[in-house]
Amino acid sequence: MPHPLHYDIRPASLSAHRWAVTLTIARPQALQRVALPVWIPGSYLVREFARHVSGLTARQGRAVCPAQAVDKCTWQVQAAPGKPLVIRYEVYAFDDSVRAAWLDAARGFFNATALLLRVPELADGPHAITLHRPADPTAAHWRVATALTAQSVDADGFGSYLAASYDELADSPVEMGAFWQGEFSVRGVPHRFVVAGAPPSFDGQRLLRDTQKICEAAARLWHGARGKPPQPHYLFMLNATPGGYGGLEHRCCTALICARRDLPRLGQSDASEGYTALLGLISHEYFHTWNVKRLRPAEFARYDYGQENYTRLLWFFEGFTSYYDDLLLLRAGLIDRAAYLKLLAKSLNQVWQTPGRHVQPVAEASFDAWVKYYRPEAHTPNATVSYYAKGALVALCLDLSLRREKRPATLDDAMRLLWRRCKAGPMTESDFAAALQELTGRSFAAELERSTICPDVVPLQELTGRSFAAELAAWVHGTQELPVAELLAAHGITATRQPPTPAQTLGLRASEKNGLITLTHVLDGGAAQAAGMAPGDEWLGVETGDEETGDEETGASAHAGWRLAALDDLPLYLRPGRRALALISRQGRLLRLPLALPEKAEGAWKLEAAASAGREGGAGQGWPWH
Repeated sequence: MPHPLHYDIRPASLSAHRWAVTLTIARPQALQRVALPVWIPGSYLVREFARHVSGLTARQGRAVCPAQAVDKCTWQVQAAPGKPLVIRYEVYAFDDSVRAAWLDAARGFFNATALLLRVPELADGPHAITLHRPADPTAAHWRVATALTAQSVDADGFGSYLAASYDELADSPVEMGAFWQGEFSVRGVPHRFVVAGAPPSFDGQRLLRDTQKICEAAARLWHGARGKPPQPHYLFMLNATPGGYGGLEHRCCTALICARRDLPRLGQSDASEGYTALLGLISHEYFHTWNVKRLRPAEFARYDYGQENYTRLLWFFEGFTSYYDDLLLLRAGLIDRAAYLKLLAKSLNQVWQTPGRHVQPVAEASFDAWVKYYRPEAHTPNATVSYYAKGALVALCLDLSLRREKRPATLDDAMRLLWRRCKAGPMTESDFAAALQELTGRSFAAELERSTICPDVVPLQELTGRSFAAELAAWVHGTQELPVAELLAAHGITATRQPPTPAQTLGLRASEKNGLITLTHVLDGGAAQAAGMAPGDEWLGVETGDEETGDEETGASAHAGWRLAALDDLPLYLRPGRRALALISRQGRLLRLPLALPEKAEGAWKLEAAASAGREGGAGQGWPWH
């Protein structure tokens, strides 16, 4: 008996980057509607995938069935009920990201949300697909990698697969090509890793060993010494490109992109900064296997593929995952303590250098992801905060605070308790607060009231009551500074300020290329903003007062003009506390803006472990991340 839905998928033209799809609906409705999603779960932006669909036609036998678009992503077909309806169309695929679809002479890739029409009334039933090998002889050595369940496939993976629902189909991207592949096992669960675009120097065995260590560390965190991961199998799909970085999580797989130079190389023992970043990406996406793909916001209990799906919990699902991704590298032995503190400081500085942290609570940043996070602009740092970076710091504060309780606990304990409490399914913020309360039997407020931790940053009167909701209100729904430095100090980690860079001193961000400084962001409250600088300005130079005449303010003939080729050269010509004129080119006009360089400015945070950190001692008196 044929399946209710069947997709026949062919690489129609490698050179024209087009997939050909034939959808057969065994028992259609009289007015059959089909739609392509407007977004893909895990990437919170409406991407309008239907714009790449062309040539849609429908037939029943030899009879043509009228098909008409009824909105931007939905078609309605007039059909005879009960008789198989065949819909054909093509999709242009030239998006080399983890979110959409790609096809060229070297590789094919697609997510179902970008390629396969959804039949709403059949979305919860089985979906069969058949993957065809490209007809082009240059693709004779292509293979298939997907987390879908194979039904009847050849040695290279081409053939028929089955998904239990459209949700599973959407969560199972497909990779095609002449990729490298390797395998390992984690507690009896088979894991496969495929890499497209790997150079001859690629050390695949090292990548497998390191990834296995990460997966083991994640399984240990969630399930203890013996528990088994929840997925029956897992697939890593990595596309190595000239330059790129990113990933997208799925229930039993992940799609990743990295720069080719960041892959591990044969004969190279030390891990490059780029390779460490790649391992952090692998760790992040694998952690999502638990945190967002199973344990997930209650709002995501059922996806609506036709519009935005809002939640205020991305600080938890992305932020806490960002906290654990580097921590798992440490626990897996892939980085040392100094490297971990450097990565932690990077998150701390990312938040600190964002004035928007005083404007937007991280819960609201989560809600606004659909219109802000994926559409950054010049004003973004002043208006919003990253739910990844600040969410990671919230996780850090909770973890360090839990470890100082009379009944000590860890964030690991809270995550495992939440996993059990919500039965590895939908959760709310109140579920998390209840898990924290259950672990310790009291709130942070009582601890803060007896301590000297940050009384001026988070007013104690705002942290009253016997519920963790108070701390979540302050740290997640408020805009106060987080007590990161104080909590770290209580565990033997010192946080000190480094000398500020000129950009930090002035409150700006810039790109520097070929001796030209172009301002990209002007931060609220900074000297650059006070001077009237704006994003897009080209900073050409400075005019300073002549030291011998002492005329620093008005004497044109006494001013010395200096060409500025790099921001780091500014201290050569201008000392703190002195005034100058910034020579700016703005939309073809030359401007002279009065600039005062602040006498005092704060640089980035640097974290270091005290000599005693890691020694056995009282609660909170040593390296906390054992």
